[in-house]
Amino acid sequence: MATLTVSTKQSPFPFAAAAIAVFTQNADIVFDESAAGATLVAAGSTILTDEGSIVQFLAQKTNLAADSAKAPTFFALAKNLRTLAAFPEIVAALDSLDDHLAFRTFLVGHDITAADWIVWGSLKGNIKILGLLKNNQHPHVLRWFSHLESLKSTQTLLADLTSAKANKARSNKTAAGFALGLQNAVDGQVVTRFPPEPSGYLHIGHTKAVILNQYFAKMYNGKLIIRFDDTNPTKERTEFEETILEDLKLLDIQGDAVTHTSDHFDTLYDYAIRMIKEGKAYADDTEQMQMRDERFNGIASKHRNDNVEDNLKHFEEMKAGTPEGQRWCIRAKISVDDPNKAMRDPVIYRCNPLPHHRTGGKWKIYPTYDFACPIVDSIEGVTHALRTNEYRDRNAQYYWMLEASGVRKVSIWDFSRLNFVYTLLSKRKLHWFVDQKLVGGWDDPRFPTVRGIRRRGMTVEALTQFMLSQGPSQAVVSLEWDSIWTTNKKIIDPVAPRHWAIVKDQAVPVKINGGPSSPEVKLVPKHKKNADVGEKKTVYSSDILVEQEDAASFEDNEEITLMDWGNAIVRSKEVNSSGTVTSITMDLNLQGDFRKTKKKITWLAQPTSGHLLPSVTLVDFDYLITKKKLEENDNVANFVAPVTEFKEFAFADSNVLELKKGDIIQFERKGYYIYDNEVNGGREFFKIPDGRAAGIASKAGLPAAPVASAGTSTSATKTTEAASLPSTMYGIKNIHESEFKPELDTQMYKMDPIYKA
Repeated sequence: MATLTVSTKQSPFPFAAAAIAVFTQNADIVFDESAAGATLVAAGSTILTDEGSIVQFLAQKTNLAADSAKAPTFFALAKNLRTLAAFPEIVAALDSLDDHLAFRTFLVGHDITAADWIVWGSLKGNIKILGLLKNNQHPHVLRWFSHLESLKSTQTLLADLTSAKANKARSNKTAAGFALGLQNAVDGQVVTRFPPEPSGYLHIGHTKAVILNQYFAKMYNGKLIIRFDDTNPTKERTEFEETILEDLKLLDIQGDAVTHTSDHFDTLYDYAIRMIKEGKAYADDTEQMQMRDERFNGIASKHRNDNVEDNLKHFEEMKAGTPEGQRWCIRAKISVDDPNKAMRDPVIYRCNPLPHHRTGGKWKIYPTYDFACPIVDSIEGVTHALRTNEYRDRNAQYYWMLEASGVRKVSIWDFSRLNFVYTLLSKRKLHWFVDQKLVGGWDDPRFPTVRGIRRRGMTVEALTQFMLSQGPSQAVVSLEWDSIWTTNKKIIDPVAPRHWAIVKDQAVPVKINGGPSSPEVKLVPKHKKNADVGEKKTVYSSDILVEQEDAASFEDNEEITLMDWGNAIVRSKEVNSSGTVTSITMDLNLQGDFRKTKKKITWLAQPTSGHLLPSVTLVDFDYLITKKKLEENDNVANFVAPVTEFKEFAFADSNVLELKKGDIIQFERKGYYIYDNEVNGGREFFKIPDGRAAGIASKAGLPAAPVASAGTSTSATKTTEAASLPSTMYGIKNIHESEFKPELDTQMYKMDPIYKA
């Protein structure tokens, strides 16, 4: 086995050599930051340092070398691409490459060869070229490039490269904050935790936190704890614990343990008693608003210097839940006027007589998050507490609690919170949409909840890649949705089966002269660039349907291409008084050259008794709100988008009947869709944004139906009854002692349980 040694610092990085090494499994990759460049050592004697030579050597050992005389041309092109900087030269090179790939799957021959890897690596290593590819002006290059990048071997390489960069960056701070690595981490000993409060559903903001926690746990061969921060019986329910575990399953998150802060209530109570006895905490009955003002202005509470006996007595009243006890709270005795207001004697215990969903009526007092979290982190063995930098002012408080309670120290690693434009992350505001029946439930595809975005077609792979790319950033910004949907498109495009659909009220009948005398069925690839996707049945008939937009564009005697069939010549076109095309006649011309036609048309054979066309509904969505960023005091009712759901009713090829819920496809020339559910005998598909500006821009400015009010659907076609359908998202085995019956029903595909009782 050969060994390829590379440095993550090398610029440009030798992507071609590394990618073909992993693809062929002919060389082990060693990341060595002291290496001057890529070096391949084989059989102890062969040493290569030129990337082109390395690629050719590894290709020859697996019969991957391109025999074509054109291969040297592509190696020369790759060498040139690494150094191109001038915009006109880059565009010219991409234009030429795009023309070459217009009717080819790979650069040379019918399979991946060394020529593909050497050129792909050069494109990958040139940031200017990558920027131009994002403009989608070279679709054939982009398709080919994305396919190579989507291969499992390439994804493994990119993940290993990210890990290598993270290992290099450990313990080093940058101007932006932490590099992608944990400070003072020891392999095999790292323990992270994800501590959601069981009072709602996980959303896109939580996704970053839990993915980073799992990422670091795996990076260091450590453990991830899923801990429910269940310290507020007013808001928490067993239902939400169940749904959060389901959300984690949707993200492919597998914790090594599931715990609860309530597991430690006895221990936390003992620490509170100890802190009171040591003069580090005191009881206070100051009214909430007055306490807030005193803390803001640096004024000490009148009870700050009460004696220990009185403080313990009040704490006992609180524990008993008496009317007197409910007037009091326990505050940490840290500071009165510290510039960091989080250090001004925060509340660490409060009284709540409501029963707890796990401990019942045992406790009438509950610790605050600020007190419980650091102590439980220490008790459960957490080594690194990952949290958003909105908590940064409270980091000093976190460390004070650890020191005051005398427990083991825990390191904090903070990162920026994730915000998106036109997106609500507030549980209160999301609740409002559900309560007003403006959405179908918490898994509504317009919601930023985990189940909402997954139901709309977001893949786990895209979420993971995007979140890790954002990981080290400390900047708090509101992101557009285009980048994450673009990442998602790269994941689904190489594997999404291609199907056809014709909008019903836009269907135009076409008579094909020279077509089959009776309908014929043939097998064609579901994906022209990926044979592994399989085959589908296509019905060929002399009577077909095309869409009005295509029909209106046809000129007399124009030659067009019927996709997956061949060319045809338009001979006549009937148009009514309003300018609508009502019928067309064409002559089939299978000898025609499809490379010379401007229009490649999707079509469907007209339905017959033996070949029916399934009815499908194509659903697109808009943002729920019309303002990019709602302020805390904004009334969400003033910014509800007038129409947020758009439906088209169409015919589709019969192959869609084989799809399962959650399957992702492409309706060619329409976009990517996820099959959601069967509705009224037809199949409903949700459109998946592809990251293009037109697809993710707010449609709020378009003429629409009147603004929806309470109890009214925000869909142009959806009725109030449909919008308020109950939703139970999964049938998952209960993990707690009490029986849980979800309140909501769902249209999403079923999931298997992730944890068992």
